[in-house]
Amino acid sequence: MTTPLRLGIAGLGTVGTGVVKIIRQKAQLLETRAGRPVTISAVSARTRDKDRGVNLSNYDWEDDPVALATRDDVDLFVELMGGSDGPAKAATEAALKAGKHVVTANKAMLAHHGQALAELAEANSAVLRFEAAVAGGIPVVKSLTEGLAGNEITRVMGVMNGTCNYILTRMQSGGLPYDEVFEEANALGFLEADPALDVGGIDAGHKLSLLSAIAFGCQVDFDAVELEGIERVTIADIRHADDLGYRIKLLGVAQMTGRGLEQRMSPCLVPKKSPLGQLEGGTNMVVLEGDQVQQIVLRGPGAGEGPTASAVMGDVLDIARGFRCTTFGVPAAALTRATPAKTATPAPYYLRMALDDKPGALAKVATALGNAGISIDRMRQTKHKDNTAPVLIVTHRTTRSALDEALDAMGRLDVMAVQPVALRIESV
Repeated sequence: MTTPLRLGIAGLGTVGTGVVKIIRQKAQLLETRAGRPVTISAVSARTRDKDRGVNLSNYDWEDDPVALATRDDVDLFVELMGGSDGPAKAATEAALKAGKHVVTANKAMLAHHGQALAELAEANSAVLRFEAAVAGGIPVVKSLTEGLAGNEITRVMGVMNGTCNYILTRMQSGGLPYDEVFEEANALGFLEADPALDVGGIDAGHKLSLLSAIAFGCQVDFDAVELEGIERVTIADIRHADDLGYRIKLLGVAQMTGRGLEQRMSPCLVPKKSPLGQLEGGTNMVVLEGDQVQQIVLRGPGAGEGPTASAVMGDVLDIARGFRCTTFGVPAAALTRATPAKTATPAPYYLRMALDDKPGALAKVATALGNAGISIDRMRQTKHKDNTAPVLIVTHRTTRSALDEALDAMGRLDVMAVQPVALRIESV
């Protein structure tokens, strides 16, 4: 095929300009690899006159992304605007209804509307691809839909938000409190406009829900992802974890159990000698486990102009070559609605608490744990401070429901100076 694949690009932020640069600078390489030219017909963004460091004068401009998505000279609509609804969703729907292929980096839109968009794409013989929506430059979507298609996936887990990993590793290396590193990350421009998307685990939860859909052949269900951010992790937790042989990571885990599909995004302790434990800075890592390959570890940059634009172009070239794949690896009609399971898999837990410095306080805590069927593996009481006794407990394997029962009982005790912090210890 020698006719060009003509793109319409909506969204000219960091990723959008990165895509334009690749197409302009590597035109011959792309044509050689795709077997046809890849060109840009038109672009769209909120602001037309902004200096983006790339020449856009050769391309038509559309103020309305929906108009861009439905142009006759656009074969593939590249959606890089972001947002779960609004113009991004409207333009994506318009492109698919017109039978045009779509490549997007919009994890929020897919996490909330992925099933409907997948059905719309198939109904109009269009392809909807989203490699850039998950883990930046790491080809994890392609790995699941293609490379591991012969496997039954047993577990997906990983560090999928570089900002959180930066904060936690900076706390570790600098011995700095959370608030100070949070402000540092904000000054460096690492945080979203709404920081809760990062530190609250929402951004990473969107990504996990998309990987779960592919891995387990189910409909995307972001609402079923258990979310817990890193806001309560203190430098004391970082140090205690280190003493115990662990690192704290905002870890996403999805696995199918006898009770249903677990999807959780929460700070966890992982062995510090494991690949996840050694992950530093803003890097992402996804671990895929299948019945044939056992375990595969994918590591790389999780954001940024080059890595994310690279992922976009991987999808673009697949479409240019004529490769066709359903959105989540199987026909949309075959995607089932999984039964959510709230952290059913047992695991040890790390508990940090501060007790009033009074006789019998620790015995009451131990009784609350015992009544919930939880046994103590290790316990440490550190130096008293401000008439409180800091206590660190590592439990034997238990379920989250049993732990919640114990934590609820502890909350009713008259010896708790502050509510306990509970972090799962994940096996990797």
